[in-house]
Amino acid sequence: QVQLVESGGGLVQAGGSLRLSCATSGVTFSIYNMAWFRQAPGKEREFVAAILTSGSMTEYGDSVKGRFTISRDNPKNTVYLQMNSLKPEDTAVYYCAADHWRGSYSFRPRSANYDYRGQGTQVTVSS
Repeated sequence: QVQLVESGGGLVQAGGSLRLSCATSGVTFSIYNMAWFRQAPGKEREFVAAILTSGSMTEYGDSVKGRFTISRDNPKNTVYLQMNSLKPEDTAVYYCAADHWRGSYSFRPRSANYDYRGQGTQVTVSS
């Protein structure tokens, strides 16, 4: 059974930091691209960041560039999202997703196209 379990969300003041984790099981983690998405109330799910199987390539959504960093630890089957300089508009439920690498060096922008998705963790940034 495949599981993606996010953790690390919470309430933080604007300008603060959080580190999200997504622990996976039931998959060969090292052959999956991993990504983070987020969804705020009343808005569509938004691409946040993605990382290649080896960690050698990353991509970020425009709204988080320079503030967020995605990383992965393949032996631990875990992907991380370090979020710095948080803003109230970063408030959302954050989801991780796994996409079996198919030879392409581009990331899918929609979570619905990923093979697996987690249940999400709430991040709330107060002003």
